[in-house]
Parts: sequence; C-alpha cells; structure tokens
Amino acid sequence: MERPPNILLLVGEDTGRHLGCYGDPCGRTPHLDALAREGVRFENAFSHSPVCAPSRGSLVSGRYPWSLGIHSMRSTLTRAPEMFTHILARAGYAVHWPTKLDFNFDPEGDWCTSRDNWWINGLPKDRPFFAYRNIACTHESGMWTDAETRPDWQESVRTEETDPAGVPVPPYLPDLPEVRQQIARYYDNLSQQDAYWKECLDALDATGQADNTIVVYLTDHGRGLPREKRWCYEAGLHLPLIIRWPDQLNAGTVTNDLVSWVDIAPTLLGWTGLPVPETFEGAALRIEEGRPASSRPFHFGGRDRMDEAYDCQRVVRSKDWLYVRNYFPEIPYARRNRYQEGSPAVQAMREAWAAGELTPSADIWFRRERATEEFFRISEDPDCLDNCAEAADAQRDLAEHRAALRTHLKTVDDLGAIPESELVERGILKDRLAEYTERLGNLPSHLAMEATSPDSIEMPRPRPD
Repeated sequence: MERPPNILLLVGEDTGRHLGCYGDPCGRTPHLDALAREGVRFENAFSHSPVCAPSRGSLVSGRYPWSLGIHSMRSTLTRAPEMFTHILARAGYAVHWPTKLDFNFDPEGDWCTSRDNWWINGLPKDRPFFAYRNIACTHESGMWTDAETRPDWQESVRTEETDPAGVPVPPYLPDLPEVRQQIARYYDNLSQQDAYWKECLDALDATGQADNTIVVYLTDHGRGLPREKRWCYEAGLHLPLIIRWPDQLNAGTVTNDLVSWVDIAPTLLGWTGLPVPETFEGAALRIEEGRPASSRPFHFGGRDRMDEAYDCQRVVRSKDWLYVRNYFPEIPYARRNRYQEGSPAVQAMREAWAAGELTPSADIWFRRERATEEFFRISEDPDCLDNCAEAADAQRDLAEHRAALRTHLKTVDDLGAIPESELVERGILKDRLAEYTERLGNLPSHLAMEATSPDSIEMPRPRPD
C-alpha cells in the first residue's frame, strides 16, 4: 500500500496578504513566493475570526467558533473537542506540535505524539508525519517600538530595512509617523518570517520526503492595526493561503474559489484518505485535474468579546460582497482595549482624533455608533469604506446575504446569542469573567468614546435575531 502523504503546516501570526506573490511591492517574501509558484495560491481564503484563539480553535477542530463556544477571545472550554490531529495520530501519523497552541481550549487525549522542540529530521522515517510550525515575529507587539509595552516573549526587530516614508498607508488609517513606523516594522518582521520558512522547507528537503509532503501556509488573521486585527473587514479576515503537493496539485495554479479555515481540517483528512467526522462543519476541498476545487458560495465570520471589550458581529463574504451585521451598533468601534492601547499607532490615532485632524476615511473607526448593517462591494471598495446597505441597486444582494447568515446561524446554533455567564452555568465554559472584568477602565477624558466605563464584559441585552 502506498504510504500516505506527510503534512507540514506553517502558520504566521498577524499577517495579511502582504506577500510579494499577492502583489505587494513592499513584501520581501521570496521563499513564500517560490512556494506559491510550486503550488497553489488561493485568492479567496478567510479566517472566521480576526483574532488568534478563535481562529486557531476553528482551524484545528473543523468547527465554527460560535458553534463550539470559543468565539470570545480568552474564553476556555471545559471540555476540548476532537481535533484533526487526534485522527491523524490514531491512524499512525507521528504528530509533532512543538509551538503555539492558543485554541481557547486545552487539547485532551492523544492529539499529538511529541511536543519536543526538535525538527523534521528527528521525526520517524517509518511512518507518515504531521509537523506544525508557528512563528510569532509578525505579532502586533513586534511593531511596537517601546520595550516597556512590548511583551517579554516578543523579540525586537532584527533588521530595519523598510523605509517608513515608502510604505503604503491604507485610507482607513491616518498618515502619521507612528503608523508608518509600525507598518515598516511589520514588513521587516514579515521578511524575517519568510526567512524562517526557508529554514523549515530546507529541513524538509533534507529528509528526502518533500515530494510526498503536503505543505500548507496560512495565517491566523490580519496584521495588528485598527480595522485589521480584531475586525471583520477585509484586512482582518481575508488572508494568504498557499498549498504545495507535488504531483497532485498543479504548480503555479491560482484559484478564486472561496475557502474558509474551517475547511482545512476536513481537507487534510480527506487528502490523506482518512474519514472526516460528522461533527466537522467545514467542506473538504476536492482535487479536479490537479486543481483544488470548492463549491462554497459564502464564507462566515464573526467578532465577539475581545478580552474585556464586548461586541457581537457576524459577517458573510461572497466573492463580490461583504455583509456585516452589528448586533450592538451603539458600542463604539474604538472602544478601549487595554492590550491594544500599548500600540504607539493607536495612541497617536486617538490624539489626532481628539484634535480633529483625521480625514473622513480615517475617522470612521472613531464613530461612536455603527450602522446595524454594513454592505461593501469588495471589487470596488476593498478597504470597506462605502456602506452600500441602503443603495437601491444592492438590495437584492443584501437580502441574499442576510438570508444566508440567518440560515447559517440557525444551522450551527450560534452560542454567541447566549450570555457568557449562562455558558459558564451550563458547563460549556470555565469562568474567566472576573479575570477580564478587572481590565475594564476609561480612556483619558479627552479621548473617551463613552460617557462612563462599561461595568461588564457581557452582552448588555439579549441579542436580536
């Protein structure tokens, strides 16, 4: 019997579509660009959550965050779900997962065979392997220049090659020195991430098993800037995905099919010939004439509590439109988040807003209220600035996306409609409410978005249908 393929999963943190192969002239990513030439580059790949733990938990479980109960950032399930690596391990795979977990649950049972910090050349050669690597150099805190606010685990930037004067500043951000500096550092860190992937791919080549290995590169969510990380707009959810599988997927292929992170687990199991659990909610990609194929018409995403900052947002993305449903439009976009306030760019943006110095596009994030529905024509408005929800020529498409969201949330039984304290009472979540309630606080008075500090991290009232 032919040996099943190995799998190498490479995950970058806080990384958007800024690679050279995605057309970004500032992206110095020659090794990922080469991987794309040798494999398949996906143009429409998406995370379900714009923040790490719900995104990763969905990736490994094959289930939507709000279906599983991991939709809020820094919540913890009382009972961990089955992950696709459980199935690989039971089938005889050597499952190597030495780096970051961060799933909003603690894996249980025989989900991996080793967490030791050795690399591919230490894996058994008599059976197939799954190997995971995560790199954190592109995390948002790596863009911060102040060592006092940067976490201890975050290394400083090793090189400073990108000129801040030459980086593109998206229109939803103000063109400030602090913003440019952080974007420049991001590109430097992205280059460092790319160099690390070369080390991983070289190690794979040295084993002589590259031809029988599926290599997957993806990221957890967009880069750590306002309206990107933590937000369900294009820059937060629309991400890079590259897959190489020699002799199975045609090199140099570019596909526009919609792919969601919930599809990754069933796809990898399907491609290795293993059964996909009925509990998985994703759809396995097919291979047709050397090309991966998906019939997914919609991608679904969401935003819930971000540490202490409560919110509830669900989105539907088709190839042409992004529909955003704000269940609590009275909550300001730029609500205080203690961790986020460590960013020099965020601090500078708040001061510029208070001084009335922002452009209309950059001022959107500082609006005190949101529209209940937002609807963006992506081909014309990838920055998500022009809400078409009331446009006459968009009403048929709006109704279609609205109906798709309603059907999806009923199908998966959206736990985001239930207060977190009730999920704790039901035994679904561990009680971490007090831990994050302690973080609640006010911004300085001249920067305040709300009259008073919120007194709860929970849903302020029942969520409407």
